[in-house]
Amino acid sequence: MWKGRFAQDTDEAVVNFTQSLDLDWRMAAADIRGSIAHVRMLAHTGLLAKDEAAVIEKNLREIACEIKDNAFEPKISLEDVHMNIEARLTEKCGATGARLHMGRSRNDQVNTTVRLYLRSELLDIWQGLYSLIAALVKKAEEHKNKVVPGYTHLQQAQPISMGHFWMAHAQAFMRDARRLLAAYDAVDESPLGCGALAGSTLPLDREFTRADMGFSRITENSMDTVAHRDHFLDILYFAAVFGTHASRLCEDLIIYFTTEFGWVKLPDSFCTGSSIMPQKKNPDVLEIIRGKSGQLTGALVDLLTMVKGIPLTYNRDLQDDKRSLFRTLICLSGIFSVLPPLISKVDIDEERANRGFEDGLILATDVAEYLVLHGVPFRSAHEKVGHAVRWCIENKRPMDKLTLLEWQAIIPEIEEDLLPLLSPRRSMERRDTAGGASSHQVEIQIEHANKKLADFAHEFEEYAKRLPQM
Repeated sequence: MWKGRFAQDTDEAVVNFTQSLDLDWRMAAADIRGSIAHVRMLAHTGLLAKDEAAVIEKNLREIACEIKDNAFEPKISLEDVHMNIEARLTEKCGATGARLHMGRSRNDQVNTTVRLYLRSELLDIWQGLYSLIAALVKKAEEHKNKVVPGYTHLQQAQPISMGHFWMAHAQAFMRDARRLLAAYDAVDESPLGCGALAGSTLPLDREFTRADMGFSRITENSMDTVAHRDHFLDILYFAAVFGTHASRLCEDLIIYFTTEFGWVKLPDSFCTGSSIMPQKKNPDVLEIIRGKSGQLTGALVDLLTMVKGIPLTYNRDLQDDKRSLFRTLICLSGIFSVLPPLISKVDIDEERANRGFEDGLILATDVAEYLVLHGVPFRSAHEKVGHAVRWCIENKRPMDKLTLLEWQAIIPEIEEDLLPLLSPRRSMERRDTAGGASSHQVEIQIEHANKKLADFAHEFEEYAKRLPQM
């Protein structure tokens, strides 16, 4: 395509090193759709005769069918998907096909193709994220009355509803949904017509192509448009944060699944065994997801490092901008194929979980707050209950089994009305402040989460309606 300027052919090693066909061939349909919009605009503005535009669009559609049927063998010598399609078009309709690239640079062409491709991909990612959040919310409803330990520092802290646990993770993923929406919005701009960096001397109509491709708006500065990859970074940031949330969920389940904890029950169909130890049931799916979170973080760092020192506007460094991005999309798709159905099959052994309450010490905060309600300053109450904890440990007495006389010997302010409060279930249900662990508060969280999910789904449905048809 640049043979007019060069006296020598490109070295074969350079061709192989600089080609991106292995990366961008997956975007062939999106590239063709962007070209169709461009050709329609050229006819609309009179830059191309309507009959010529019709011939080009017809042949582009035929090429799309050839690609779909695997009848099109792309050539590495043509470097990328864009030049392969243009070469095939010229082969099919001669000089008319050579008019396709009028008023367009590969810079704005590639940018357009990627954005068209990403919109569809992000909608698929949303479906996976929706399935995961819905599975967590459903589990919260199922387990809202199950009492389990809550932890800080991986030490027992206070009794919670298992529904509260599931909703804690659901909340994190709902923040990810908002980040995904923001990433989609960043992608949803039409760059076509920006040219190499400065626009065009031809009377292009960018609003026409924007509307034809279903983008929400056009980009506003041609130099910035071809130079930045912020929309990629927004996607990768969403993915990296999602990865940390998914990893934390997996880590929780892996720990609570161990024999030492043993109150999370994972489905056999999502676990594996050992090649030598017959008794083993390993949470490999959760471990692999935990490991893949590193890939998602690495992809973000990869692109941040790539773009940090590139001058305006386009530089060839950016040819590899999509490698980590596409690997990320594949990684996310894999996670969503297994994590939601795994979550839907998790069960809880409440009796096993409650064995951890046998010393009663998880109720220490309840005793301190009881004293506060009886006029004892909190720091004093904290100290008094700390002494009681030590006494129970030294005397091997469960805190929730102490008699009133034993309590009063340690803390004189305690009265008989404390004793009915000292059970893990009662403790959980009394934590009824907004956002708290009680089953009532979990029901409120579930209601709010379902509404938010519906709102998110509506926004993504509106985006989906604007995707252009081939």
